[in-house]
Amino acid sequence: MITKEMLDRINELARKKRTIGLTESETLEQKKLYDIYLAEIRGQVTNLLESIEVVDPPKPNPPKQNKKILTQKTINLKRMIH
Repeated sequence: MITKEMLDRINELARKKRTIGLTESETLEQKKLYDIYLAEIRGQVTNLLESIEVVDPPKPNPPKQNKKILTQKTINLKRMIH
């Protein structure tokens, strides 16, 4: 489980990496903390996906029907004066 102290340490190391850089031991610690953090997040996503239940089964595709093609014709109407 990810604790507040772990998150604080991850953030502290990230800030230090951006500003002055990390020592070799801090780099290894950061990698270890990242691995724990990512494993926890992946586990949460996996549990969420496994708990999803499909309520409506998928509907089969309807059979293809012959479609009637309608064409449009234009008619020119001239105004006729009587």
